[in-house]
Amino acid sequence: MKTKAAVLFDAGKPFEIVELDLDEPGPGEVLIKYTAAGLCHSDLHLIDNDLVPRFPIVGGHEGAGVIEAVGPGVTKVAPGDHVVCSFIPNCGTCRYCSTGRQNLCDMGATILDGHMPDGTFRFHSDGTDVGGMCMLGSFAERATISQHSVVKVDDWLPLETAVLVGCGVPTGWATANYSGGVRAGDTAVVYGVGGIGINAVQGAAHAGAANVIAVDPIDFKRETALKLGATHAFATAQEAAEKVNELTWGQLADQALICVGTVDEQVVSDAFDVVGKGGTVVITGLANPEKLTVHVSGGVLTLFEKTIKGTLFGSANPQYDIVRLLRLYDQGHLKLDELVTTKYTLDQVNDGYQDLRDGKNIRGVIVHDA
Repeated sequence: MKTKAAVLFDAGKPFEIVELDLDEPGPGEVLIKYTAAGLCHSDLHLIDNDLVPRFPIVGGHEGAGVIEAVGPGVTKVAPGDHVVCSFIPNCGTCRYCSTGRQNLCDMGATILDGHMPDGTFRFHSDGTDVGGMCMLGSFAERATISQHSVVKVDDWLPLETAVLVGCGVPTGWATANYSGGVRAGDTAVVYGVGGIGINAVQGAAHAGAANVIAVDPIDFKRETALKLGATHAFATAQEAAEKVNELTWGQLADQALICVGTVDEQVVSDAFDVVGKGGTVVITGLANPEKLTVHVSGGVLTLFEKTIKGTLFGSANPQYDIVRLLRLYDQGHLKLDELVTTKYTLDQVNDGYQDLRDGKNIRGVIVHDA
């Protein structure tokens, strides 16, 4: 069949809207008709050459939709099921899945190549194989993907909102609750309150943190953070550090959660300095893997028993936590609708990413044609 999609052909170039050939689902695969796709900063890393994929590749790794067909051997879902996609596929049996770390599943090895685990592709254009970002390619109207990339969700939930729990929401929420270990009474500082950081704010507040300090240079994002659980918000790390010192009587923060779009040495140093004895710095944002962005005093790290750690997907488990977070949303304990700033058509994908660069969105969402 044919499908319309937004494709990146090289770094430094915008998405191009093209028509692709799409294979039917094979063994263990499903055909999904996407309802919505989130505009996440990670796809910008492909354009900016911070992450180097195999080109050409269909963008989009935050997706939700309806299963239209299944291939042989599919047991997880059936045609008509509503699903949210996990940008990290999870097989359930590898070393990491079997020890409760689905976010590190070995199937994630090919997400930047965009092909199936067997090395073959499902998108094609004039004889050229086209990958799908994170084995999903949610900037397409339809895609053939692995059953290990989908999570069945309650069919009464709006998919245009549920799509957010495919990446940004669990990554941020779990950064606070799992990787950061925020507890009642803690002081947590969140650097960057976009699509991921705003959910670190929600997660820290949900955990009962006494102080949740948001740091972001954009007024709109700080205002949103204050509405969704932040107790304080500042434009600079220096202002935040001064307030943390005041609030904690010099003990400093328990957690510093780095959720900026592109991590650099300065934000890591600011985060390291703002946590006190036994404090934890969690690096959730990405940067070019070849750049060394962590430079801190080893002496202070040891003497104050500070911890610096990275996290993928917030160290959440997609099959459990995607459903869990949607249940929290359904019960009114998690804000999702308020995160969607602007909705776009697929043809407006480049406009959406320009708005992201300009700081206009907490989260932009592409709504595919009915």
